[in-house]
Amino acid sequence: MEIEAAREVRTTCPYCGVGCGVLAKVAADGQVSVRGDPDHPANFGRLCSKGSALAETIDLDGRLLHPEIHGRRTGWNEALDLVASTFSQTIAEHGPDAVAFYVSGQLLTEDYYLANKLMKGFVGSANIDTNSRLCMASSVAGHRRAFGSDTVPGSYEDLELADLVVLVGSNLAWCHPVLYQRIAAAREKRPEMKIVLVDPRRTMTSDIAYMHLAIAPDGDVALFTGLLAWLGQHNALDRAYITAHTTGFGQALFAASALDLAAVAAATGLSEDELGRFYGLFAATAKTVTVYSQGVNQSSSGTDKVNAIVNCHLATGRIGKPGTGPFSVTGQPNAMGGREVGGMANMLAAHMEIENAEHRDRVRRFWSAPDIAQKPGLKAVEMFQGVADGRIKALWIMATNPVDSMPDADAVEAAIKACPFVVVSDVLASTDTVRHAHVRLPATAWGEKDGTVTNSERRISRQRSFLAAPGEARPDWWIIAEVARRMGFAEAFAHETPAQIFGEHAALSGFENDGGRDFDIGAYAGVDAVSYASLEPFQWPAPERAVQAEPPPEPVASTERHPIRFFASGHFYTADRKARFIAIRPITETRTTPDFPLVLNTGRIRDHWHTMTRTGKSPRLSQHIAEPFVEIHPADAQHHGIGDADIVRVSSPRGDVLVRALITPRQRQGGVFAPMHWTDQFAAKGRLDALTAPLVDPVSGQPALKHVAAHIERFAAKAFGFAVMRQKPERVDASYWAVARCRGGWRVELAFADATDWTAFAGSLFEAPSAEMLAYHDRDAGQHRIAAFDGEHLVGALFVAPGPVAVSRGWAVEQLEEVHASQRERFRIVAGRAGGERPDAGATVCSCFSVGANQIVAAVAAGCTTVEAIGDALKAGTNCGSCRSEIRALIQAGRVQAAE
Repeated sequence: MEIEAAREVRTTCPYCGVGCGVLAKVAADGQVSVRGDPDHPANFGRLCSKGSALAETIDLDGRLLHPEIHGRRTGWNEALDLVASTFSQTIAEHGPDAVAFYVSGQLLTEDYYLANKLMKGFVGSANIDTNSRLCMASSVAGHRRAFGSDTVPGSYEDLELADLVVLVGSNLAWCHPVLYQRIAAAREKRPEMKIVLVDPRRTMTSDIAYMHLAIAPDGDVALFTGLLAWLGQHNALDRAYITAHTTGFGQALFAASALDLAAVAAATGLSEDELGRFYGLFAATAKTVTVYSQGVNQSSSGTDKVNAIVNCHLATGRIGKPGTGPFSVTGQPNAMGGREVGGMANMLAAHMEIENAEHRDRVRRFWSAPDIAQKPGLKAVEMFQGVADGRIKALWIMATNPVDSMPDADAVEAAIKACPFVVVSDVLASTDTVRHAHVRLPATAWGEKDGTVTNSERRISRQRSFLAAPGEARPDWWIIAEVARRMGFAEAFAHETPAQIFGEHAALSGFENDGGRDFDIGAYAGVDAVSYASLEPFQWPAPERAVQAEPPPEPVASTERHPIRFFASGHFYTADRKARFIAIRPITETRTTPDFPLVLNTGRIRDHWHTMTRTGKSPRLSQHIAEPFVEIHPADAQHHGIGDADIVRVSSPRGDVLVRALITPRQRQGGVFAPMHWTDQFAAKGRLDALTAPLVDPVSGQPALKHVAAHIERFAAKAFGFAVMRQKPERVDASYWAVARCRGGWRVELAFADATDWTAFAGSLFEAPSAEMLAYHDRDAGQHRIAAFDGEHLVGALFVAPGPVAVSRGWAVEQLEEVHASQRERFRIVAGRAGGERPDAGATVCSCFSVGANQIVAAVAAGCTTVEAIGDALKAGTNCGSCRSEIRALIQAGRVQAAE
């Protein structure tokens, strides 16, 4: 038998919008390992913790491997016929707007293109929207208002060239770690470079910040309209640029002047001194980049926030030049690719406008479509409201989990459950959304998929397959094309490869494009299979011809690595080719009430992604934070009688969750923060978006996920528990539980409203009736420890206490892989502690090398006073680098303690 040789494939990371290049190596025995691609211009070899652990997420555990109808395994033909016939019948009986697609930034561009083509060009409805609506729709709307097009003007290199980087609502250290690392490296080379962090929380990104502005929720509009007014008052404007390249400045300045500095301070929660220092720094620094993300976009005033930022850059002429510009960083790997193909309900393909009759006709003619959608469709929140009220009767969800990620998530789940026909194409068999599907279609996952993605700097890269598709899983584009053929559109969906789809997408971008549209990759319209297979990362635009009609185009893509910056010549994509200032009046909005007095801010953590369908498979990614939590300022915790590590009920008018309390001064008083990752698959009651309201920005339709009126109270637990076990528990009979994968098995955090028979509980949790049980009970003290063994191996161990369990989690997890030959070793587990030779490593800081906080603190005490020294001693921070900010924080804390 011939043994396959080892091979290494260049592909792209499937997580955030940084778009890092990855080298996936498949060994001769089939084992996969990953490393950063040193030649990819997005990351130059860097990877974050999630990217570094990609090889741990590609197993087949929990995979959907065969089509199913009502839970019954079936073949592709039956499933596809049912989808096509049901959608066709629904359209015939109720019209095209009775059906909808809800798609995802996890799709590849080729998938996205065909889904958009089918819905808008052949079904004849624009009822296709995407979970990217939840992350960057306000940026799209702001760009279109200011530039006449959805154009991100800058490149990552600008972040390194800038003398001032303003990070607004963007925790780069955890959410876009490689960009954070690039900025941190640039700052180390140029210490005069300054970073300002605008965020209600003092996140780990503040580690490199010259100034942290702990702004009040939704204070960004006031902050940046105040800046515009200040620039005008202090003669810090580029009047020549304003006159030559913009319109509407007078109205924008007049509106911005509605608040004086004292009023801006009141609206932002910042002092006048803080505002003056920031405004002065911005005015004095010509090379300024303002990076913004979800803290700006996920707001009921998100579009105004974007335009308030853009206004300041236009007013100072800081756009289209190296080291300058407003810079939206997207949350998903292909949110930008979805924008290119018109994947949202209010867009057409190739950045054309659905409201524009000329654009509609152009796309219709290119596609030879029978009809083209005549008006925008339902945006994400509206779409699920349409499902709930019966307007939408057939829904196809692709590569996303709206039961967990949409606002008002319980109402979304109820709508999906009541919908007459729901199709879900996904990778996993049992997400909170998949379980409600009438038809389940198995899609290929990262490592099996083949196509392209576009990152936040408009760079298109190949995602290449290096694994065979398992079972009967098929690419999303293939599934869409097969349904389209069965609906009667075979000629228009005759694609056999992703290369053919990409070529058509590129051709449409250049079709009748004389430089009047920003998105143009017409140079790739003739791509063949060979050139597509070897396609190098490139930044758009890449038009077919270097010479076009006047006015001259912006820089043309080349094979070199020089970044392309739009608007260098001052030409925009409005009718008069001038940028538009948008007049914005800041409005202070109060959502809190006496019953819900706190502001809940939602977001992400360092090592998990979205609803954990991928990262939840990796033991190391669950080491850092293994359960849902809420950050609370010490004063708020004291006021509500909450102690550190208590279980907390966080509630809003729409629902409640149970999470662990993390008391920290990094959180702004009056607000709380909780991550959105936990689902019914991983926690008892952790679906955070059950609390958020379907309140949206009126222009973009993006939900306001970061400003929710909330109440917190201590959950009166009678007992707390922690357990490790070799098998994932099928059922956990506890008021609070959170399960996470660990080395050798699973770990579970627990809390109970009432005491129980702990031995019986342990037996049901471990599901090992024949195991040998050892137990320790101190009923008066409420202490119980139970361990179960199968021969010399630990099956499971449960530790129960009246308060948060103090046992070392790392030590307990290690016992699952140890051999316990002697009775003494077994009783040590029941005792709940390692021997003196096994000190507790503490909470995991470095996931790559399993280095704990206690180890770092000990190294600091021993004389390691730099991140580099910690790396030399413990390896922590020397791989992906995502933990370096936390290491610095521990070093600083050690210095403060020593000084005291």
